[in-house]
Amino acid sequence: MSKAIYMPKGKAGEYAKYACNFYVGCSNNCSYCYCKRGLLGHAMGAPKATLKKCFKDESDALLTFEKELMKNLEEIRKHGLFFTFTSDPMLDNTRKLTIQAVDFAIRNDINCKILTKRADFIDSLPQWWFYKEYRGNIAFGFTLTGHDEMEPDASTNAERINAMRNLHNAGFKTFASIEPIVTLFESEMMIQMTLDCCDLYKIGLMSGKRPYSRDEVTLFCSRVDAMIAKRNSFVTLPSDKPYNKPKVYWKDSVLEYIGVKRESLDSMFHVGSDYNIFKEE
Repeated sequence: MSKAIYMPKGKAGEYAKYACNFYVGCSNNCSYCYCKRGLLGHAMGAPKATLKKCFKDESDALLTFEKELMKNLEEIRKHGLFFTFTSDPMLDNTRKLTIQAVDFAIRNDINCKILTKRADFIDSLPQWWFYKEYRGNIAFGFTLTGHDEMEPDASTNAERINAMRNLHNAGFKTFASIEPIVTLFESEMMIQMTLDCCDLYKIGLMSGKRPYSRDEVTLFCSRVDAMIAKRNSFVTLPSDKPYNKPKVYWKDSVLEYIGVKRESLDSMFHVGSDYNIFKEE
């Protein structure tokens, strides 16, 4: 594995053990994008998604993906596969290959998670993905910052929340990347607005200089934990749709900043980075 499938490290490693990247660059034009920084920013942070140079074309990329996946099938089955860290997998010019790759993975019993800032892809999903055998193995995630002005060419945060709710109501697992936290208030609002349609929150701070103090982040964490604990305490009523009980993963950037050890967190709804969103509650 190396061209299509790889093992992410650092902050990305808190999202998945195995990930797939076909493209570099992205047209969402987010001002805080980590891919725009550093020596490789000119390529990784390009304003348009382009296929990685190691692939001849999209057919070659898919064939490479299939070979790497089958060669490491049993190991990847244990942990699932994440799309993607170097672009947005559901852009107009990336979603076709993403859908083909996810389809191949699901047919080989591999759970897949897709993280995006798009809300305009649902109608392009294969009809069979909505069958129980498929939707139970695909989780859709949305990055939610509450700051549309910093993500000018992405779908709005409101549109993403609406897409999350529609997919959750259709039976898919959903998760939210509350990262980076630009302002604490807006991040809290994103969580509050999605408690009924999000199964997992992964919450992380902004890199570099942060516009919030340790005490402010500590209070934010307490408020978020209280919201999620309240949601989890409700009794499931007879319904055609199960009452979701969301979990939260506080990324290392948060816990290190406020000086809290992960092992001290209440296990009722706090989970580790290896939490399996697909397991039955």
